[in-house]
Amino acid sequence: MLKTDIKEIFKNKVKYAQKEVRVAGWVRSVRNSKNFGFIDLNDGTCFESVQVVFEEGVVSNYNAVASLNAGSSVCVTGNLLLTPEAKQPFEIKATKVDILNATDESYPLQKKHHSVEFLREIAHLRPRTRLFNAIFRIRSVAAYAIHRYFQDNGYLYVHTPLLTTADCEGSDQMFKVTTLDMDNLPKTKGGKCDYSADLFGKKTYITGSGQLHGEAFALAFSKIYTFGPTFRTENSNTKTHANEFWMIEPEIAFCDLDGLMDIEEEMLKSVVAYVLENCPTELAYLDSFISPGLLQKLNNLIKSKFTRIDHKDVITILKNSGEKWDFEPTYDGDIAKEHEKYITKYFGGPVFIKNWPKDIKAYYMKVNPDGKTVAAVDLEVPEAGELMGGSQREEDYDKLIARCKELNVNTDPIEWFINLRKFGSCEHSGFGMGFERLVIYLTGIDNIRDSIPFPRTPRNCEF
Repeated sequence: MLKTDIKEIFKNKVKYAQKEVRVAGWVRSVRNSKNFGFIDLNDGTCFESVQVVFEEGVVSNYNAVASLNAGSSVCVTGNLLLTPEAKQPFEIKATKVDILNATDESYPLQKKHHSVEFLREIAHLRPRTRLFNAIFRIRSVAAYAIHRYFQDNGYLYVHTPLLTTADCEGSDQMFKVTTLDMDNLPKTKGGKCDYSADLFGKKTYITGSGQLHGEAFALAFSKIYTFGPTFRTENSNTKTHANEFWMIEPEIAFCDLDGLMDIEEEMLKSVVAYVLENCPTELAYLDSFISPGLLQKLNNLIKSKFTRIDHKDVITILKNSGEKWDFEPTYDGDIAKEHEKYITKYFGGPVFIKNWPKDIKAYYMKVNPDGKTVAAVDLEVPEAGELMGGSQREEDYDKLIARCKELNVNTDPIEWFINLRKFGSCEHSGFGMGFERLVIYLTGIDNIRDSIPFPRTPRNCEF
């Protein structure tokens, strides 16, 4: 008999009622009541577990099954009985339990509460817990929802390179890649490292963004998006930063800043709605045990109209708030987490903050007619803060060159990118969204280390 997924049984329990089924999975717990016992069994195909009832005299290896520890893998054959009067909709009355691999007392996931800090130390096992089973299932569904939105709306999915010579942000926060012997580096006559001896013949990095390559494709296909891993060397130990994370980066030709905000709002609402529809059990669990009010927050987002406000007007609101800030807001500066939290509460929902001071933004952003600000926008959402950052890109060759000179950007590695402005340039815009920050928002967890399977943060590259 073929194995049946537990998810399939939950979807079609009437179909399997009173019939023999075969399931395989991992034991979450075993309760023994002398002549009969219960196994809480999960196979990973859905969040729910199935209750298996095994009886002495029916299951030949009763004592061995009753002695199983959490984490053991088994294959169960038995009859499916509907139990509408009980907590679970059905149970399997076992006729045979094959023990595939029995764990012992060293198995670290016992039936008790484990802190997320402890679970990070066993990242290879934490997906088996209910918490991380819910988080990573939502992560998977959210990833699909993102692809679904862009594919349904005519975007081309572009695989931008992970190896690059272009520093998109100009922040020198990119990992260097080399084939050179670090203990015996080739040197130039001036005593510096001779990168011409390296595999690519020049300094090469692991990408920090796919934006520049994405713009090249947007100027051929009109609407594109990238969705892949990115890397930054920022030595930050905050709850919202990691050195390896995933980014969604759409680029859209013939699109200004207002059009970009329309797309950001529509995309986010689409993804949240899809997760709400397809992860009800996981979200209900997180709402009950991890983040009370999570479901209300997500439902409110898809119903709300996102506020749009200039950076200078946000600063005025903050200055007139009467609050005592840890970081005083300024008209020529960035805003802090405390400001983000206040402004979303002030407007009662998500807020687009647009037209930022040009001196704190990147070289590729379009300078506004006032000469002081750029057509940039950050989306702030309640509780999570900044979720997306985007801008209208500078499409004029001479203006982009002037901006690079103003910010001392080395244009040699990005000459190809700048030259796009010579060859059929047009108004275009794009944004980036850190996928892990979206997962944080969707699940209610508060640390990026718990939103990605194997987190890479300063001093932490385990597994």
